[in-house]
This record gives sequence, structure tokens and C-alpha cells, in this order.
Amino acid sequence: MTDSGRMKIEWARTHMLVSAEIRKKFLKEKPLKGFRIGMALHVEAKTGVFSILLKEGGAQVKMSSCNPLSSDDDVVDSLKKDHGMDVYARKGESNQEYYEYLNKVLDMKPNIIIDDGGDLVRIVHTERRDLLSEIIGGNEETTTGVNRLRAMEKQRKLEFPMFDVNDADMKHLFDNRYGTGQSTLDGIMHATNILIGGKTVTVGGYGFCGKGIAMRMKGMGANVIVTEVDPVKAVEAYMDGFRVMPMREALKVSDMAVTATGMKNVISYEDMKSAKNGIILSNSGHFNNEIETSALSEKSVEKHMARDNVMSYRLPDGSEVFLISEGRLVNLASGQGHPVEIMDMSFAIQALTAEYLAKNHSKLEKKVYKVPAEIDREVAVLELKGLGLSIDSLSKEQIDYSDDWQEGT
Repeated sequence: MTDSGRMKIEWARTHMLVSAEIRKKFLKEKPLKGFRIGMALHVEAKTGVFSILLKEGGAQVKMSSCNPLSSDDDVVDSLKKDHGMDVYARKGESNQEYYEYLNKVLDMKPNIIIDDGGDLVRIVHTERRDLLSEIIGGNEETTTGVNRLRAMEKQRKLEFPMFDVNDADMKHLFDNRYGTGQSTLDGIMHATNILIGGKTVTVGGYGFCGKGIAMRMKGMGANVIVTEVDPVKAVEAYMDGFRVMPMREALKVSDMAVTATGMKNVISYEDMKSAKNGIILSNSGHFNNEIETSALSEKSVEKHMARDNVMSYRLPDGSEVFLISEGRLVNLASGQGHPVEIMDMSFAIQALTAEYLAKNHSKLEKKVYKVPAEIDREVAVLELKGLGLSIDSLSKEQIDYSDDWQEGT
């Protein structure tokens, strides 16, 4: 296991060129020296490189999984044995183990929290409030987690500053769209081995994750339907060439459906009762509540494993519904997660934001902050460098022109 995990980590490191540049600075300056960082992330190769980077920057790091099915046991083994890291995660961990592992991370009394979905932050604010005095702030990288943080801030319940990494330009424009689009398709194809071309596929939600999934499905030849609750996004999906309709109507004609919203019961049991016989359901949102799996399991008259990671449910009317990976994050539960180069940019944002927090925490309030624009720009510059690309810059004349409101055409 260690050899396999080591190879996976080294393969990822080889293709994470932005992180490599940040690593040079972290090794020299040790900006995180003396800080304890507790993380709940999908424990796989790219995350492994990120955790090592933080440790090389001087931090003490402990990590657990943020999803019971997303850990790569080979990578966990390598992080423990090759890098002496405290990692609490295994693929298929029980619900009890999941929360036990989160609390083991919190037992280190972290100064900085790096969260994926908001569970560490939630536990600190509810069950482990004795740790609040130790925490200077943290990062959150998912839509689901940021939604939680915004609700806490609105209710004045947030007890330390948190950075909304999810909405940094160099994260959501690429990770959410291109990363989710490719990795979701990869997870579905790996689980089913079903042809995408010619299928009617419903995508629940047209945020950046939904846009990426719809784009990639269309590219594979699918006929894509988008469902939305936001009228602006619905119009955008229509203008992008997709059919738009309510979920229940969409499922009647769909061969597959995938959710990506951060909201619960996007596909309800009542929706499933109206679905086309043999529909394949999957979820690419963080938590496994976007599809009403509990009602599906309770009310089905028969269920069996149809294939690794695919469960068949027979409804009372005789129709069949297939569910991938228990409705959990399909791109990691059934696939390998986002492409390496995509996570390189996301984790670069995370690393530099952690550095910013370590240096500036005394100036910050108990609220949700955007990632500073200079961090976005630095990651973009490093990405261009890694790609071997150069771009133009404004001349002094152009800068003066843009500042001169009196000059005519």
C-alpha cells in the first residue's frame, strides 16, 4: 500500500507546478512555523501533496476525511509512514468513525482550520467550544460549507474569521467548473460503463459545478436538461443551449440525472416515482442528501447491488432506479476526484490564504472574508508560468487613458 500511495503522491506532485513554486518559498521562509493546522478534506493524492506543503511551511498538520467514501487508503498509508503525518481516514468508514476522526483532528487544538463542507467548524461551534480560544481562523473550499458559514455569520454565531476559498476566481472558475465537470463524468463512467452519447441527462443546478457537468455531458453527446430554482441561472442555461424544466418533468424523460447544488432533496422520492424506468441517479454535491436516499431505501420493495458502487432499487410500481455510490460525492466515491492540475490551483489558493491568515489574523473580524485579490493574481501568474504562457501588459499610455475620464474617443 505504501509504495502505491507514494507513487500516487509523487505523480500528483510532478503535475502540481503552482504548488511547486509555493513550496520553494515555504521551505525557505517557514511562514506557518508554530501553527497547528487541522484539516478535513478528501484524503487522496492531491490533498496529500497539499498537506505535505503545509508541513514543509512549518505547520503541525493533522487531517481527517470530509466524506466516508472519498479516502484513498494507499495515500493515507504513505502519508503516515513516509511523512510521519497524523491522518485519520479510511475508505468506507462508518458514520461513528467519521465523527471520531474529526474529533481526533480537533484534539490537537488547531489554530487554523481548513474545512471541506463545514463539519469541523460546526463541531467546534457546537460540541467543542472549549477550542474557540485557540483558533485564529480558517478556510472553507466548498459551496456547501460556505453556505453554512454565511448562515452562521448572518445569525452572528461565527466565532472566528473564515475565508471563502470556494469563490476565489482561481478556484471556482476552474475547480468547480472544469474539475467537477471532468471528474463527475469520470466517476459516473467508472461506476456504470454506460455510453453517454445519445442519453438524456438531467443536471440539477446551474452554478459553476452544474455548468461544468452540463458542458462535459454535452461534449460527450448527451442531450442535457438543466433544472434550477434561480431564474437568472435558468435563463443562462437556456441561452447556453440546454433545455430547462422542473425536476419531476425532467426525470420522466431522462436516462441519467446528477445533482450539484448544495441543497437537500433536490431529487425527492416523489420525483423518483415519476422517473423513467431504469434511470441512473448520482450526486456531485458535498453531502449525500441531495437525493432523498433514505426514503428510496425505506420505500423500495427490493434492492440489490447491480454493480460495484451501483445499487438497484425496485419501486412499488415495478420501476427500477439505480443509485451510484449511495448518493455520495460521485467524482470521489466512484472516481479519482478532480484532475491534478485543477487541484493544484485550488490548493495553492488554500496554502497562500493560510499564510495570509497566519500573518494577519489579529486584524480580522469574526466574519466570512473573500480571498484577497492579490492571492488570486499570484496563483494566476504562477499558473501561466507553469503552462509556459505569456500575456500582454498595459502600456503607460493605456494606463493613463483608462484613468482619464475627460479624454474623448
